Amino acid sequence: MVNSVAYYLQDAARRFPDKTAFRDDKKRVTFSQLDIYAQRLASQIYRLLNNSIKRPVGIYLPKGVDCIVAFMGTVYSGNFYTPLDTAMPKERLDKILNILKPALIITDSSHKEFVSSFPHLLLDKPQQEPIDNSVICRIIDSVIDTDILYVMFTSGSTGTPKGVIVPHRAVIDYTDWLCNVFAFDETTVFGNQAPFYFDNSVLDIYSTLKNAGETVIIPEDKFLSGAQLCTFIKENNINTIFWVPSAMAVAANSGALEKTELKQLKKILFAGEVMPVKLLNIWQRFIPEAQYANLYGPTEIAVDCTCYIVDRPFQEGESLPIGTACKNTDILVFNEKDHLVSEGETGELCVRGSCVAYGYYGDPQKTQEAFVQNPLNTQYPEKIYRTGDLVRYNNRGELLFVGRKDAQIKHCGYRIELGEIETAALSAPDVENCCTVYDTEKKRIVIFVMPEKLDKKKFYAHLKQRLPRYMLPGLIIAEKSLPLNPNGKIDAQALKKRLKEEIWKR
Repeated sequence: MVNSVAYYLQDAARRFPDKTAFRDDKKRVTFSQLDIYAQRLASQIYRLLNNSIKRPVGIYLPKGVDCIVAFMGTVYSGNFYTPLDTAMPKERLDKILNILKPALIITDSSHKEFVSSFPHLLLDKPQQEPIDNSVICRIIDSVIDTDILYVMFTSGSTGTPKGVIVPHRAVIDYTDWLCNVFAFDETTVFGNQAPFYFDNSVLDIYSTLKNAGETVIIPEDKFLSGAQLCTFIKENNINTIFWVPSAMAVAANSGALEKTELKQLKKILFAGEVMPVKLLNIWQRFIPEAQYANLYGPTEIAVDCTCYIVDRPFQEGESLPIGTACKNTDILVFNEKDHLVSEGETGELCVRGSCVAYGYYGDPQKTQEAFVQNPLNTQYPEKIYRTGDLVRYNNRGELLFVGRKDAQIKHCGYRIELGEIETAALSAPDVENCCTVYDTEKKRIVIFVMPEKLDKKKFYAHLKQRLPRYMLPGLIIAEKSLPLNPNGKIDAQALKKRLKEEIWKR
């Protein structure tokens, strides 16, 4: 039985020592090199922490191969890691470090000044630390699968980041499930889009390690041009991607899919936000032989808890299912009375199983609010996670994402899911992307749409055919592009802020 993800790397290094494991635009590393680098780094971490384990280690490095070395070095040392974005504002970084209180930060010479008040180790100035294999093996063997693997910080509604605590077992379960469902193996080449501080990257990293595949870390600037992005995929023989839909829209909306043949793409997975059927249909039109899958899961789950492998065509205006529960995971959908929903009823999606995180690091109050006792079980302790996402079942027993509880508004006396408006908008012929927000000051629904030259009259007429009057937007703002957050999703908060600034100017 695997008790630590460290065994993934050890096994891959034994079976495929000279095979490239990870590469970025500057360097690459084979499995044997990664194993040796991780052991050497682990020996250094172990010494600096006075032979202590199970302590937080921050990884403050630019996205690339060095991050993977730092992650695995931390794992080999028996500690747990937190990816830190080198581009994040100092105020947010300080908040995270204040919560995490890392025993050590792994960084480089270019970024050490930002973390100089903490004990730190410079990865670009390595010491030739002697590797004591017996100590490393003893540490790895001492880890149990309920020990923490990583703490990943997500945005908090109050402005305070929340550190989600995920153990080895959750990631092992998830990675094993992925291998069984998608048949990842040593020929799989992932094209990584997700930042390493975003949990979607866990799929690329640990599937590569378990299956001795390869991950190509795609430079961020490639996502600014659909043509460059598709060319990069082709030239690097990438055959599997797991992206947020907003990243997939870059290739689809630019016409690059039509101009660049990408027959080598065999598996196209997506998650993180709603996949518009229109966008999916474009990808399927030009890469029809690929397997497509819609995955769903909040950061508080080990990446994903439901999956829908696309098995039929969908018309624009339909909702793509988020599917059914992953193996060893249970989905409970509760109404406002904490009863399981009846047929056709919308409720909050809750998750139970080993995939569920332990809670929020250093924040027992927020943990107690979201990680709660299963209301169906009064006999023994059983924690479930309340996602805050609203869903319902279709007549096939598949889950459909309806929207966020915190995106549910009261307008003209009606409860409205902003996600329903977006689904209708995305079915319009010329709409490339959109985001709906609520203007609380003027009590109106506002929708931001792409492209900038959209015919608003035709668009509004399209919405009138699909939405009741009380759900129609009071303002349509056509934009050349929509702001994205660091994870590549549409940034609704930035649009709300922009709307307030416009109101203030008037």
